[in-house]
Amino acid sequence: MANPKLLGMGLSEAEAIGADSARFEELLLQASKELQQAQTTRPESTQIQPQPGFCIKTNSSEGKVFINICHSPSIPPPADVTEEELLQMLEEDQAGFRIPMSLGEPHAELDAKGQGCTAYDVAVNSDFYRRMQNSDFLRELVITIAREGLEDKYNLQLNPEWRMMKNRPFMGSISQQNIRSEQRPRIQELGDLPEKPHLNLWLEAPDLLLAEVDLPKLDGALGLSLEIGENRLVMGGPQQLYHLDAYIPLQINSHESKAAFHRKRKQLMVAMPLLPVPS
Repeated sequence: MANPKLLGMGLSEAEAIGADSARFEELLLQASKELQQAQTTRPESTQIQPQPGFCIKTNSSEGKVFINICHSPSIPPPADVTEEELLQMLEEDQAGFRIPMSLGEPHAELDAKGQGCTAYDVAVNSDFYRRMQNSDFLRELVITIAREGLEDKYNLQLNPEWRMMKNRPFMGSISQQNIRSEQRPRIQELGDLPEKPHLNLWLEAPDLLLAEVDLPKLDGALGLSLEIGENRLVMGGPQQLYHLDAYIPLQINSHESKAAFHRKRKQLMVAMPLLPVPS
């Protein structure tokens, strides 16, 4: 995936949008000019250097995969609950429990046999890591959540079977990571989780994909953020009202994508030109 382009935070607001595509293109052109003048800001971040913990080995369709479980005191700990309380929450499907973790970028490495492989660094809170060392239950839970998080973030399919590496706390080198400075709630109740909005996609032309995102709780674009990669659309709403992370099985030209908010329809409208399909 190419580096995503942040389009949000200062999205233009369209007062009216016609039913025909020509009017929509006019709106997108106007939005593009305003977006170039708008100042976009990312959440403040802090750079951390995770410390090595342990390494597990698994695989994907592309080959060997190693996951370095690391730790840092800069990452907030999860809620302080006993294993019995946590097990009960999981049995009752209480999805509000979170284990904050930082998922690093993939890096290519060579294994002990000199063969190519991919490694990922996943960092958790240092105090929680020490607690996890004495609990098989917590260790397996963290590995499962880390694996699923990497699958979601990088569109992977990892083998759920894994093996812990002996006498090797990490594969390759552990790079610095950026984490958000503001601390999120350590535990989110089910009712506080962001809502996933309805997304409608259609091909306006062979080289143009259009999207409509329904946002009935919003009156404008203030606080909206939008990131578009080559095959992913990620949108966040103000005060965590909405969150959308959609995989799009097409190659998007993220640098030419445009967005506008339609106030009457309460919709975010996105135009995404498509990259040519390699022959």
